[in-house]
Amino acid sequence: MKAFVFPGQGAQFVGMGKDLYETNAVAKEMFEKANEILGFRITDLMFNGTEEDLRQTKVTQPAIFLHSVILAKTLGDEFKPDMVAGHSLGEFSALVAAGALSFEDGLRLVATRAMAMQKACEAKPSTMAAVLGLTNEQVEAVCAEVDDIVAPANYNCPGQVVISGTNEGVAAACEKATAAGARRAVPLKVGGAFHSPLMQPAHEELAEAINKAQFSTPVCPVYQDVDALPHTDSNEIKENLIAQLTAPVKWTQIVQAMIADGADEFVELGPGTVLQGLVKKINREVATSGKQ
Repeated sequence: MKAFVFPGQGAQFVGMGKDLYETNAVAKEMFEKANEILGFRITDLMFNGTEEDLRQTKVTQPAIFLHSVILAKTLGDEFKPDMVAGHSLGEFSALVAAGALSFEDGLRLVATRAMAMQKACEAKPSTMAAVLGLTNEQVEAVCAEVDDIVAPANYNCPGQVVISGTNEGVAAACEKATAAGARRAVPLKVGGAFHSPLMQPAHEELAEAINKAQFSTPVCPVYQDVDALPHTDSNEIKENLIAQLTAPVKWTQIVQAMIADGADEFVELGPGTVLQGLVKKINREVATSGKQ
């Protein structure tokens, strides 16, 4: 069975999507429609901008979403998923690709999410760090010992958990993780504490937008980040999407659940190869490939 997976923030690169735009009429039309909906030419920043341009949350998120969703569309009949999932922002790409959301509504929600998250980041200095070499339970225990806000944000693969919180909270947790035997605790270059309680102001704004959007039954199960379970009910999908912003991404658990349900081939759609690498670290037996 084939699982299509969609990357999140951090996978972007200058030039992403340019070949698609120049060689595929459907892709060009979708990119131009996106420029119109967003009110600025995101294609200029994606194809010819600087890394700094692309690192702004309000640009990064729609850019990765567009690249992924347009790739899925241009595959035509090749895009026949038995199941889909997306890492953080990638969940929106997965939902659009699987027909649970229209392209236009998906893009508007991603733009709303990006702006709300950027505002939340600016309101409170915060950060994230990758803890390598500890179990999930050890990382959870380390975070629980810290007085400041810090929590697991991404369960990426065995031995790699990203934590998220205030600058002080993350620094203290990194020290404790190292003392507990972590191989490394690496601060990440991000705008703020994604998937932590510090995203609560953005959560409220996004919830309102999600509740107004029209969701349909997807063509296949969508394994969602908050519970790593397959969903096809549109109301459940909406609730999980709202909860996702302040809850950890259970990527390890999603891949394990997909494999248990029969997935033996994972195809990554979007910039980079991060998810293919994580899938291999979770289970070496399955086949991985990708399209950029």
